[in-house]
Amino acid sequence: QVQLVESGGGLVQPGGSLRVSCAASGSIFSINSMGWYRQAPGKQRELVAAITSGGSTNYTDSVKGRFTISRDNAKNTVYLQMNSLKPEDTAVNYCHALAPGIQPRHYWGQGTQVTVSS
Repeated sequence: QVQLVESGGGLVQPGGSLRVSCAASGSIFSINSMGWYRQAPGKQRELVAAITSGGSTNYTDSVKGRFTISRDNAKNTVYLQMNSLKPEDTAVNYCHALAPGIQPRHYWGQGTQVTVSS
């Protein structure tokens, strides 16, 4: 079992920055990759960024060049640095972890609200 606890969401003005954090606990040795998803009002949940244990990353096109995902293995924490924020970035951001294997398992955090508005 893996537990994911998010923090760092809030209100920011357009063009501003936020960094959200996700601390993992439990059977963290089983995690292969972690990432961030978001869900805006009236829209489907979408992958924002992901990072593997090997350090490879991928981003959805709309955030490339603005967002950066990273991890601190010593703290078992994944970060998403969000720069040049736009109103359309307003969403609930969910931390995600994948434990591969014969029966792959997905874990989710509770979500943290990011609101981009003047």
